[in-house]
Amino acid sequence: MNKIVKATENEVSELAPLFDAYRQFYGFAADLTLAEQFLTDRLRHEDSVVWLAYDRTGTPIGFTQMYPSFSSTLAGKVWILYDLFVSEAGRQQGIGRQLMETAIFWARSTDAVEVSLATATDNFAAQRLYVALGFQKDTDFWVYSLDPR
Repeated sequence: MNKIVKATENEVSELAPLFDAYRQFYGFAADLTLAEQFLTDRLRHEDSVVWLAYDRTGTPIGFTQMYPSFSSTLAGKVWILYDLFVSEAGRQQGIGRQLMETAIFWARSTDAVEVSLATATDNFAAQRLYVALGFQKDTDFWVYSLDPR
């Protein structure tokens, strides 16, 4: 059976290659040093929660990363599920679903009022999973972003 653990700084060396591959999936250049530093900072300062999946042989094969936030209108904690990635070797085995279910369980256990996420418009496999898990596509709001640098 696959194993999913809440990552700590001790798992960064196993997690970083997956995180680097995730960033490459979205068009960013490979940078394992950046991946390691980013994850170390997030975990050290408890800025995020990362769930790391291992296959039956103990090989890391996927992760999801969640950031805490709040909703003023819902007056409660929100978890932003920002990253979900399963390595090529781990796909089509239900790992993504297991990671998502773990994230949802975590949100419930922390009394969150919402789990929100965004995905690329052409990431159809992820979209199917999210809908199957009960997520609803937001049609009421447009999302805007700005690079402040």
